[in-house]
Amino acid sequence: MVSKKKFMTSVATSLAIASIGLTTVGQVAPAIGPHVQVAQAATSAINNYITNNNIKPVSITNQEGTFNIWQGYENGVGKPEGVVIHETATPGATAQNEATYFNREWSNMYSYVHAFVDANEILNIKNTDYAVWGAGPTANAKFVQVELCEVSTTDAFARSVANQAYYTASKLVQYNLPFTPGVTVMSHNDVSRKWGETTHTDPVGYFAKWGYSMDQFYDLVSKYYNQLKGTTNSGSENNNNTANEGSSDIANTNVIKVSNSKGSYVPLVAFQNDGSTKNITNRALANNSPWYTDQFKVSNDGVTYRRVATNEWVDNNYVVG
Repeated sequence: MVSKKKFMTSVATSLAIASIGLTTVGQVAPAIGPHVQVAQAATSAINNYITNNNIKPVSITNQEGTFNIWQGYENGVGKPEGVVIHETATPGATAQNEATYFNREWSNMYSYVHAFVDANEILNIKNTDYAVWGAGPTANAKFVQVELCEVSTTDAFARSVANQAYYTASKLVQYNLPFTPGVTVMSHNDVSRKWGETTHTDPVGYFAKWGYSMDQFYDLVSKYYNQLKGTTNSGSENNNNTANEGSSDIANTNVIKVSNSKGSYVPLVAFQNDGSTKNITNRALANNSPWYTDQFKVSNDGVTYRRVATNEWVDNNYVVG
């Protein structure tokens, strides 16, 4: 959310002076031992709704607004480092409503973003080669910024979040950026916590009203990102190793059942930037539980893993069906 008050004066001053298969880990069973929690399979209802109803994002509409500050990012014009996700906190207002308001009031609010998204429209109102004033000086100098409009029905929310995820993925592809959750795609809440220049927590609270989360949103961005890149089996490019596409050891189905014949739960790992893996010690999968998976990856030591959450992977040897 970009506040419609003058809390961003310092942002304006500083810039003026300077001139796309989806899955989440949801329900958690009682802990095994003092630290390990076993996750029961729980897919995202919203992401499943998008898939089951064949919801397709709309095309991006470009409508240059009135924001007349042509300031490049810290790395230069046309060199953003990612996308910040906002929501408007104005129930019922459409993308066009918000664009009209910001075009009229930005010089009084000292706030502006690149785009607004609702269930029917992706409206880009500022050339994303240039920075805007939406999330504090540090983030403004690094990120494209997009606002999600608040809606009142599940169908509208699903369509709007699909549009926002698609816009986000398209900007990563446009600027040849990797998709790295929490780094190249951040919520305003992430920005506030990382740099402390704003206190906003969007879109976390609004997402929660729909039983949705940033992790689920990341999965949706991953889907569109991979589609736009033309690599439906590749990873999220959050490390230097890509998936071993075409491996004959991987089943074609997207739903897998996992079980550990030598233990009471199935362990998970996280991939590191160098392609190695690190054991996840506080979470695991329940034996004989089904999981939706959209990616596979081979680690440096030759082990094949299946992705079951944003950066949670299960050894393919535990897949039993």
